[in-house]
Amino acid sequence: MFMHKVTTLNQFIVERQAEIPGATGEFSRLLHHVGIAAKKVHREVNKAGLADILGRAGTINVQGENQQKLDVFADNTFMDELRASGECCGVATEENESAVAFDEDLCRRGKYAVCMDPLDGSSNIDANVPVGTIFSIYRRLSPVGERPSEEDFLQAGTAQIAAGYVIYGSSTMLVYTAGRGVNGFTLDASIGEFCLSHPLVQTPARGRIYSINEGNYANFPVGVKKYIKYCQEIDEASGRPYTSRYIGSLVADFHRNMLRGGLFLYPETSRYPEGKLRLVYECNPVAFIAEQSGGAATNGTRRVLELTPGSLHRRVPFYAGSREMAGKLMEFLEFFNHI
Repeated sequence: MFMHKVTTLNQFIVERQAEIPGATGEFSRLLHHVGIAAKKVHREVNKAGLADILGRAGTINVQGENQQKLDVFADNTFMDELRASGECCGVATEENESAVAFDEDLCRRGKYAVCMDPLDGSSNIDANVPVGTIFSIYRRLSPVGERPSEEDFLQAGTAQIAAGYVIYGSSTMLVYTAGRGVNGFTLDASIGEFCLSHPLVQTPARGRIYSINEGNYANFPVGVKKYIKYCQEIDEASGRPYTSRYIGSLVADFHRNMLRGGLFLYPETSRYPEGKLRLVYECNPVAFIAEQSGGAATNGTRRVLELTPGSLHRRVPFYAGSREMAGKLMEFLEFFNHI
């Protein structure tokens, strides 16, 4: 019986290691430990209904948001695995006000700094909605052997050497880019390995899905309101009206649109005048993936990857997905911003 070749995440990373300028085995080990952490979180997400892991942890994170038990578990799990890799000097996450520096001697010699949202969309976990992990990897700027500095985690998105996300849904997938395209790996629970399932993902240039929380419509900028109306108009030549699909999890909404073609929108509102999503560990990694799959990512006026973070928890408006749809949105925003 013919068996097709299965490429595991670890095999793929080693084979493609040469794509990372100056990378050696350290980078491969780092991603290997990201994969291990993802498997552990997958296990807890999938048995959440049977264990005391659902609901609030009774604590508030730096964003002023109630932490879910799985938030805390995911944060601790990824932190432990990244520390164990010995290749990471520190981690900045949504759950901590400042970056966490690893003090172990081996970690201080680590070449990489990681920024991440350990569990995106966790407020929906009680309702069995897909959630995810988002991560971003930078080459450290501070001297190897010393404690990492804040500047290691405040680099522009263009400096990322790799970024990715894990989506815990009907199947668990790890999607990542190292600057040479986007590849997706599906977890085969029978062998406990992420296996290459979506090689060189390409986002359709023109999609038919727009993803936005229309419950906040009254508080959107005029340009966004006009774009939504444009999406809802009937125009057979351009395939409109488009379909509205919104899950409420950045990873899940973006993942669907990347595969099928669409645009994810999270504009500023009166409640969040600077936007709500965080640049460093949400927007930058997703923007890197969007561009590497042929799409686009903007804050409404500029390419997201060119923005200067300034602070770990800076919020920005965020639009990412099919390139033609992003371009049309930009036309609306530019026109109505000048009226």
